[in-house]
Amino acid sequence: MNLVKDILKSHGSMVIYRRTFSISPRALAEKTITIREAITQAMDEEITRDERVFLIGEEVAQYDGAYKMSKGLWKKHGDKRIVDTPITEMGFAGLATGAAMAGLRPICEFMTFNFSMQAIDHVINSAAKTYYMSSGKVKVPIVFRGPNGAAAGVGAQHSQDFATWYSQCPGLKVISPYSAEDCRGLLKAAIRDDDPVVFLENELLYGQQFPISDEALSADFVLPIGKGKIEREGKHITLVSHSIGLKICFEAAKELEQNGIQCEIVNLRTLRPLDEEIIKTSVKKTHHLVTVEFGWPQCGMGSEIIARICESDAFDYLDAPPLRVTGADVPLAYAKTLEQNSMPQVPNVIKSVKKILNK
Repeated sequence: MNLVKDILKSHGSMVIYRRTFSISPRALAEKTITIREAITQAMDEEITRDERVFLIGEEVAQYDGAYKMSKGLWKKHGDKRIVDTPITEMGFAGLATGAAMAGLRPICEFMTFNFSMQAIDHVINSAAKTYYMSSGKVKVPIVFRGPNGAAAGVGAQHSQDFATWYSQCPGLKVISPYSAEDCRGLLKAAIRDDDPVVFLENELLYGQQFPISDEALSADFVLPIGKGKIEREGKHITLVSHSIGLKICFEAAKELEQNGIQCEIVNLRTLRPLDEEIIKTSVKKTHHLVTVEFGWPQCGMGSEIIARICESDAFDYLDAPPLRVTGADVPLAYAKTLEQNSMPQVPNVIKSVKKILNK
C-alpha cells in the first residue's frame, strides 16, 4: 500500500491525506465462477441459441434441479424447454433419445449417474449404436449429464464412478471436466455435437470457485472434444487425471515441489476419444508416469492409459514402470473414515511419485 499525499483541501496548516491501494491489472481482470454457475450458464445459452435444445429430467423445472443446476431456467424458458419427469430414468432417457432421433437436441439430466443404470439400455443400445446400425442415416445428438462418482456419506449404491463404464462403448463421447472453463466450453460443445455425449460432473466440485477468462465467458466459447490440457508444467514426472482427481494432483504437486520435484499435470477433459498424444508428449518429456482416478482399479482409466503408453513409442522414454492411484477395490463404505480411506488421498499420490523417482 502506498501513502499518497493528495491535497484535497488546503487551509492554513491543514492538509488532508488519502490512502490509496495499488491494484495490478491482473487482479482487476480475474473473474471467478462456480462449476454450478458454469453449467447453468452453458445450458441457458444453448437453449437460447438453438430452439431444438431442451432440458429433461427429475425436478429440473419448478424445483430448479436437485443440485440447483437449472436454477431460473424454467421461469425463463417455460415448460416446453425445461421438462420435469416422473422418477423413471428408463422412461425419460428413452423419450429423450427418441426426440434426438427425430431432430431435437435434448439434455437428459440424471439426478446422479448411479440412476443411469436404470436407463443404460437406452444410453448404450439406443443412443450409442443407432448411427452405426442405421448406416449413418439416423443421428442421435443427445447429452446425458449429471453428477458422477462419490459424494459424501451417500453409501455404495450412490457412489460409483461411471467413467470407464461408458468410455468403453463405441459410439459415445465421454467428457469428465474439472474446471469452470472445462464445464462451459465442453458442455456447449457436447450440446452442439451430432453424437451422443455422456457428460460426467462431480457433485463435490459444484460449489467450488474457479478463475475464468472473458473469452471463456463468451456465448460463442467452446472447447474441442477429445483434447486434453497441460494444467501445470513440470519436468520430473507426469500426473494424468480427470475431474476431481486433478484436485489432489495439484495439492500433491505443491507439496512435492518443496522437495524439488516438479510435476507436470495433464487434465484429460475427455475420456473418449482419449487425447493420447498429450500424454505421450508429456511422458517423453518427464520419463515418468502416475495416473490418478477415483474409480475402481480393475479395467480403469489408469489401466487404459498405461496400456496405451506401453504399446506406443513413448514406452522407450520411460525410466520406471508407471503406477496407478485409484479408489479401493471395494464397494464404498458409508462410514466417514472408511469412505475417506477408500478414495485416493494426497499422500497416496506423493508416495507413488517418490516410489517411481526413488526418493
